[in-house]
Amino acid sequence: MQESDQAQSREYHLLLQREEMVLKQLLARGIRDESLLDAMRTVPREVFVPDHLREAAYGDFALPIGEGQTISQPYIVALMIEALNLSKQDRVLEIGTGSGYGAAILSRIASQVFTIERRKNLARSAKEKFKDLGYENIHVRHGDGTKGWEEYAPYDAIIVTAGGPQIPDSLFQQLKVGGRLVIPQGSQLTHQELVRIKKISGKEYKREKISDVRFVPLIGEKGWPES
Repeated sequence: MQESDQAQSREYHLLLQREEMVLKQLLARGIRDESLLDAMRTVPREVFVPDHLREAAYGDFALPIGEGQTISQPYIVALMIEALNLSKQDRVLEIGTGSGYGAAILSRIASQVFTIERRKNLARSAKEKFKDLGYENIHVRHGDGTKGWEEYAPYDAIIVTAGGPQIPDSLFQQLKVGGRLVIPQGSQLTHQELVRIKKISGKEYKREKISDVRFVPLIGEKGWPES
């Protein structure tokens, strides 16, 4: 088989894996947002995992990406993003870039994505991947995500991809009135509740529990201290 034929065969195989992921892991569990499902069909998840784990990229589980961090299982990524109720005009702040996969999915749905990662190597790697993929509406910052990114606030939606002991007030203040914030929250490092916060006013909000989850800890000034 010629090299070009092999490349086409690999791409076709990956397309099938994405479609199977959408059918068996997302639609079968109740994910219904069409723009989200289209994004999950389009974004190459294999790009965002270590080379030696690419064959497992579309499995129904989280994978390690180095520095004690993981790329969440596809269903959890979809569950959190669907809870944001995004529109094409929305500007989204993501806390915890990690592999970059979540920001990539968000960028195919929303207008602009601002993502913060406290680990310099992960931030740099994600930025390079976005550039290679041509995802020009993602803005990456290396820093303490618990403080948010005030320069571009307020945001229509904020998503936090690590578990915090409480909702950082800095993030709540950077959320528009009517905006949605999704965060794993809990007093234990090993277990959290995934919750959605809808901002009613400058001080009021509505809190909804989505699911029980287990995320890496949210480290920072407004999160857990670094051990």
